[in-house]
Amino acid sequence: MSTLIPYCFTTWICYNIKMSVSKNTKTNGIVPVTDEDQCLDTTQLHGLEHAFREWADLAPRADMRFSRRRILLIFLLIRYTGAKLNEVLVLDPLGEIDPVQRVVFFRGNVGGKESGPREVQLSETISRKIQELLADPCFRDASRNMLNVDPGFVRRKFYERAQACGFSKRMGGPEMIRKARAVELMQANMPLPAVQMMLGHSTPNLTTAYVSFSEDEIRQVTRGFIERESGRRTSARNAFFGKIKTILGGDIQARVDLTTMDGHSITTVITNDSVERLGLQPGGLVMAEVKAPWVLLQKGDLEPECSAENRFKGVITRIARGSINTEYAVRISDGTQLCAIVSTTNQERFQLEEGDRVWAFFNCFAVVLHLDH
Repeated sequence: MSTLIPYCFTTWICYNIKMSVSKNTKTNGIVPVTDEDQCLDTTQLHGLEHAFREWADLAPRADMRFSRRRILLIFLLIRYTGAKLNEVLVLDPLGEIDPVQRVVFFRGNVGGKESGPREVQLSETISRKIQELLADPCFRDASRNMLNVDPGFVRRKFYERAQACGFSKRMGGPEMIRKARAVELMQANMPLPAVQMMLGHSTPNLTTAYVSFSEDEIRQVTRGFIERESGRRTSARNAFFGKIKTILGGDIQARVDLTTMDGHSITTVITNDSVERLGLQPGGLVMAEVKAPWVLLQKGDLEPECSAENRFKGVITRIARGSINTEYAVRISDGTQLCAIVSTTNQERFQLEEGDRVWAFFNCFAVVLHLDH
């Protein structure tokens, strides 16, 4: 990059999201990046995790098995909680990982002032993997400070596994794994304040839209997101976590307006029976989902003149072209990305390209509400 960007969490997240935008393109606060700033993506992180597990399982001796599995545990904690290495190394896995609540209790940034003690939610799947690891006989006689390992040694082992996977050692360092987790969460539309709270930043980027969300509500959203990420129980590509602002009832249907933590307003119309069955009330937390084929795109800065209640201005960050359909990723804010799928015939007609400014829009009947958090 030709200029230096002030270091803050929001910039750090956006700076590491892979985007194909020219340096001269203004993108609603999104910063274009160079190859040096990229992190491992989800597929690469899974590959690295597999390499760690295989390496740990191939230990020829009991003492080596414990050493390698301890490194694997450190990797899993950084990979799925986004914690700092020094936070993990002072963790008591037997006393500070709650297998029932599926929560890790971190003491904060030891020796620093950036973060305080916090709870980080684990999915049921990851919690079970960690408990299976701790149940291994090699951990049976280990002390409660079993993770008190030399940081330099940990980094060397992380570098080795990364290089064994064909990545540069820099990409496999603990700090880069933490960044990769943050980027992964952001790309999957986890609200920015929730990501900040999860990673232990004491000064989250709170706009006026976030003020109405308490820390407990942000934790609820995080729990729902983590379980959804692990379970993948839905085919919908677009998810918004928000708070119900108003419910306007009609004879048969009701209009429900939401405010998301990213400051967006979402409108949906559902039946009165659904409002009653879901127990929806103003102030309640819900997840709104929109399938990608229901999202329409219009190129340009002018707001579309249409009847769609939900309209968002953004920038195309990725295009995946197929023979039948073409998929677009549109970033509408620092923390939210929409996916749209259109026919390739239409794509060729409108000639949308990465970096183009567009409006993404969908009507109120395309929004489905869930209470799975």
